[in-house]
Amino acid sequence: MRAWAVVECGKPLQELEWATPEPQGEEVLLEVTHAGVCHSDLHIWEGIYDLGSRGQMKLTDRGVVLPLAMGHEIVGRVLKCGPAAEGKVQVGKTYAVFPWVGCGKCAVCLAEEENMCLTPRSLGVYQNGGYATHVLATRWSHLVDIEGVDPALAATYACSGITVYSAINKLLPMDPNEPIVLVGAGGLGLNAIAILKALGHKRIVSVDVAQDKLDAALAQGATDVVLASKEGTTQRIIAAAGGQVAGVIDLVNGTETSRFAFDALRKGGKLVQVGLFGGEMTIPLPLMPIRALTVQGSYVGNVKELRELVAIAREGKIPGIPVALEPFRNADAVLNRLREGKITGRVVLTAS
Repeated sequence: MRAWAVVECGKPLQELEWATPEPQGEEVLLEVTHAGVCHSDLHIWEGIYDLGSRGQMKLTDRGVVLPLAMGHEIVGRVLKCGPAAEGKVQVGKTYAVFPWVGCGKCAVCLAEEENMCLTPRSLGVYQNGGYATHVLATRWSHLVDIEGVDPALAATYACSGITVYSAINKLLPMDPNEPIVLVGAGGLGLNAIAILKALGHKRIVSVDVAQDKLDAALAQGATDVVLASKEGTTQRIIAAAGGQVAGVIDLVNGTETSRFAFDALRKGGKLVQVGLFGGEMTIPLPLMPIRALTVQGSYVGNVKELRELVAIAREGKIPGIPVALEPFRNADAVLNRLREGKITGRVVLTAS
């Protein structure tokens, strides 16, 4: 098999030849047909996370070992099943692969909430992922039937999709005319708009620093947009929403975005933090109880949520987001474009 791997953090990906793995137990070997390029890949590639005054968390602090084929938004064709997976999935059929693998033995894993496992083994992070010709799914139950859904779009659901779906579920139920604010109009933001619309939500306020991405948010179905800047963003959010808001999902989650998102909350409001941009947040503590506010982190999603989301997509209810295809050999160039903010929607790597 071939892989386009991180060999040294921040350096160009290298095309490597590896032995094709043989599936054991419940494992399934797939030929990768599509692999989304996610903003989280930038943090893995660069090897650091900004923790504000606490310094930086290095890739090695998370137990990541190089070389690594990144890629956790994976669609592939089943080639071979391990003995315990025989007959569970169809050889030759194309599936989305749930990447947020845990130990498989603890209580959260047995409840199919592996993204919360304390010993994660996620594809594209702790074990090789989709930037390769082949990938080894840890167990057959991680494969989700995407029949009827564009496979390039379905690949984005394994991270971008379930990440925002899980975050949205932390706000809903809510009156559909109550504004929900989405900070960030990249791939996550556009998928969040699409999923909110599929769930029947009416008021969606998108916030971003780039006008072209706000234009894409409007085209996707946002009802209001706010151009973020160093000053006055909170006031513009409140003006667009017609008052302070009940819910904000921060898909960027940097020092500045956390501040204006928190300040836009009304009494009883909730800020759901998703992004990994980095920095730190300073909160005036008396306001938390006085205004009954909630700040909650949301980490990707679980396989149950992926199944639910794909089921909604298979019913044709989720509008597609802009997806551009690039061959695997261009993975490094795509990462650089993503880092420079030059991508609208999602880029998906493909073998063809």
